[in-house]
Amino acid sequence: MTVTRPAPGELEPIETASRDEIQALQLQRLRWSLQHAYDNVPHYRKAFDEKCVRPCDLKTLADLSKFPFTYKKDLRDNYPFGMFAVPRNQLLRVHASSGTTGKPTVVGYTARDIDTWANLVARSIRAAGGRPGDMVHIAYGYGLFTGGLGAHYGAERAGCTVVPMSGGQTEKQVQLIQDFKPDIIMVTPSYMQVIVEEFQRQGLDARDSSLKVGIFGAEPWTEAMRQEIEAKAGIAAVDIYGLSEIMGPGVASECVESQDGPVIWEDHFYPEIIDPQTGEVLPDGQEGELVFTSLSKEALPMIRYRTRDLTRLLAPTSRSFRRMGKIVGRSDDMLIIRGVNMFPTQIEEIVLQHHSLSGQYQIHVTREGTLDKVAVRCELHPGIPSGTEEVRKIGQWLQHRIKTLVGITTQVDVLDYGAIERTLVGKARRVIDQRPR
Repeated sequence: MTVTRPAPGELEPIETASRDEIQALQLQRLRWSLQHAYDNVPHYRKAFDEKCVRPCDLKTLADLSKFPFTYKKDLRDNYPFGMFAVPRNQLLRVHASSGTTGKPTVVGYTARDIDTWANLVARSIRAAGGRPGDMVHIAYGYGLFTGGLGAHYGAERAGCTVVPMSGGQTEKQVQLIQDFKPDIIMVTPSYMQVIVEEFQRQGLDARDSSLKVGIFGAEPWTEAMRQEIEAKAGIAAVDIYGLSEIMGPGVASECVESQDGPVIWEDHFYPEIIDPQTGEVLPDGQEGELVFTSLSKEALPMIRYRTRDLTRLLAPTSRSFRRMGKIVGRSDDMLIIRGVNMFPTQIEEIVLQHHSLSGQYQIHVTREGTLDKVAVRCELHPGIPSGTEEVRKIGQWLQHRIKTLVGITTQVDVLDYGAIERTLVGKARRVIDQRPR
């Protein structure tokens, strides 16, 4: 089935403004944000003072490099509300991360922040081809996670009909898609794989559903996964990017007409790419760590927040804003295996190259003595029996490809379909690192 790509929605004037106009707006808003943080957040006043910089030192956009970085640890050290720039009674909503270690990361929003967030997610949905009156099936988790409610408010702001399904209950997900006939689904790409599998389990073809567009985010995913989802679901798959500390979903989003990387909504977020080791700002086009400074947030201004996401800034195409490349990994979840740097997305790309494998995988890392050992678990498509000579050859092929392309030796286990635990809410657990800390 051919994927039908809807035309983009109507653009806002700022999306077609000149670069000079955009940079002038950024400079104005950046000065406000620095002053707002310095005046109202003790952490920022101390950090600025220690670097001997003041908000008035920002004369050009390039001067931002003089200011200190913000780290996730800073939010945890100031838990729960110490990083807020407004009194607690001015917060309209609080979200928090589901971090597996330490205290959660708490973020907050004023009424104006919520309004901005809804507008930017609505802009993202329009960029994906959404129209007023379209039905949007939201399978991101609701609650403290920003995905569900962020998508929900944005879809309503875009004039869409919202199905607030949340994650889990995969059989019911398929039932409602079949019965309600939504046009758009918003979900993590790994859970979309699970939904497609459920269609197949029920003897249905996901390509025959009403869905036209999938807006996928909350975890890194490869071009290979995009192609697989588009082929199996018959939809246009676009990438939406966000993180709770900066806003939530809708910091950047792909345009369906080009699908050439998420467009950063630069009127509200100023991006930089830095060398993860030195902190030096890198030129556009060069790969490094993505850093964001918020330009309009009231409750939780973020100054040079280190996202740990590795990508590069790209020139504008269908909008006047710059784009970001696919996230290739994270500077803090990069695996170093016997001196070789490896990202889970590299394994994903290789697994998805074989037509007999489902695309589900896990990487298990252990240590025996002083040597790291890596086992890659993947699984077959339904109906393909394991334990055959052909499956043994698949394992050998995968092992060889990983050695050739990534540079590490692995143990490969090719399992029956369904052997790897599926994610029902939130992000897939791709890496299990059991090495001693």
